Amino acid sequence: MPLPQSVRVKLSSEVAQAISLTPVVVQEIPIRELVEQMLSVAGKDEPRIRELLLRGTLVSGASRFRWAGWEAEPDALRELLATFPDPDPTRPFSAGRCVRVVLRGGRQAIEVPREAVSRTGLFRRESFWDLLMRVVGQEPPVYLGYTYRDRADRYMRELGVVEAESIRAGADAVKYSTLREQIKSLAFVQAELYVPR
Repeated sequence: MPLPQSVRVKLSSEVAQAISLTPVVVQEIPIRELVEQMLSVAGKDEPRIRELLLRGTLVSGASRFRWAGWEAEPDALRELLATFPDPDPTRPFSAGRCVRVVLRGGRQAIEVPREAVSRTGLFRRESFWDLLMRVVGQEPPVYLGYTYRDRADRYMRELGVVEAESIRAGADAVKYSTLREQIKSLAFVQAELYVPR
């Protein structure tokens, strides 16, 4: 069967709680958006995407998607999948296009969105984001792959002790107290970088 333009989908929440009554929302979703949700779970695995379309159910994040399943025509599905980006290890890291850094290595990851830390303070020449990009730019980050959920290429940069301390010392420039305290007190040895395509 050829791919429809849109699919009637029932959306419900999969949030784990003791007793939870969540409403079910029914809406028409373009087939491209539904397949994009599948890509974040299954990657560009055509047989698995075909199986998900036939099964008619998908759990992505805290949402459950259900629809009347159907057998997708392989050529039509292949054509649609070709419109999505592929991982490209030859893409160099671009600090100017990076939108998020996740500091990892301790018990808790520290999410650092660019928009939250890119302003300079009153008497500062450099924002915390500028410091972060300067530190990670001292050596080229390693390409990890493409994430369909974030629509971005992922890179990883191992941080030395001196680099991590430099980042901690610059945390005073962070406006948000919770984020500032996380950077100062939590352990991290890696910076995971997200560059949208």
